[in-house]
Amino acid sequence: MNAVKDMYKVSVFESIRDVPLKEWNAIAKSHSYTYSPEFLEIMESSGTSDFSHGYGLVYDENDHLVSLTHFTISRTDIAIFASGWLRTALTRIRRLFPNFLKIRILECAFPISSQHLLIASEQVHKEKSVQLLGKTLLEIARKNGVFLVIIGAFEPQDHRYEPFLKDLGYQFVPCLPVATLDIAWETPAAYQSAMKSYYRSKLQRHLRINQSNEIRHELRDNFDDLAEVLWQQWYVVHEHATEYNGEALTPDFYKDFSLKFGTRSKVLLIYSKDELAGHALLLLDGDTLRWRNFGRAKAENDSLYIYVCHKVVETAINLEVKHLDMGVTTYAIKRDFGASIVPRKIAIRVSRDIFNRHAAWAYSQLNHVPEIQRKDIFKKIGQ
Repeated sequence: MNAVKDMYKVSVFESIRDVPLKEWNAIAKSHSYTYSPEFLEIMESSGTSDFSHGYGLVYDENDHLVSLTHFTISRTDIAIFASGWLRTALTRIRRLFPNFLKIRILECAFPISSQHLLIASEQVHKEKSVQLLGKTLLEIARKNGVFLVIIGAFEPQDHRYEPFLKDLGYQFVPCLPVATLDIAWETPAAYQSAMKSYYRSKLQRHLRINQSNEIRHELRDNFDDLAEVLWQQWYVVHEHATEYNGEALTPDFYKDFSLKFGTRSKVLLIYSKDELAGHALLLLDGDTLRWRNFGRAKAENDSLYIYVCHKVVETAINLEVKHLDMGVTTYAIKRDFGASIVPRKIAIRVSRDIFNRHAAWAYSQLNHVPEIQRKDIFKKIGQ
């Protein structure tokens, strides 16, 4: 630990505007667009006022930047993944006590990216940076009166980083898995043809229902003029969510997403006859299409979400990407479209040592992580 500390040092910045961008871009440019200063600036400026952002840059003994990370500090629901009776109970309690079980949390991860914790110029630097960053984030949390530090998420291939953080008292607990789909089809028709008959028939039945309701879609790159409407639709889903509903957003988020990301930003507009009934917000990130948000005008239990899922997959195929990031909700539906559900963990550490011993147990009791069930919806080769 001391040897790592002597060789490496961390510089912390409170805004992406303060970060030495030439150094940042030297590492970030070869990674996901979600690490770019442009993306992070929008996430920083378009969120709610109760979020503060931070950026950690790790330098080696020669003062060369070798790795970097992003973190937020906010008052967040400690039971953010609660479900069932617990979620219902919390909803009722918070009508009288809005901040019940909402605490200040420092969370270290990059927004909506499948790469987690930090990125580095070389793998060896990443491994050596993890422990130093874990210690630095804990110090920041204590200095700012933050109760809990969360790092990650970590996917199965990231297990080699666990010992570095466990030495600092961090504990690893399951968190929401991510749904992903590898795009292996040249056309939407080939995708449906690859499905087993049961799942193909099930999808086609829902599509017929939507067709009878005169549901149609439009893919657009420019949608800043619809920012207020799209935000209102997102808010309907946010307020009625029975699963994880993400961070709070503002209309400016949608406006900036359209104006500043260029052709990387896309929205699927879903119409019922001539009325805008819903949308899916998408980010084209290299060879990956990321499904960022879903919104709809009315909270109803119908086939519209099935239609949206299908059109998101269809869009990924038409854009000729290799991967579709489908997010961390509605796993059962997304499995019916062929998504793989990837298990993940987070590292948690209470800033006060006296409370840290039982942190993993308490967090696990408050947050439900769905069981991952494999579902093979595609025909085997040759069938």
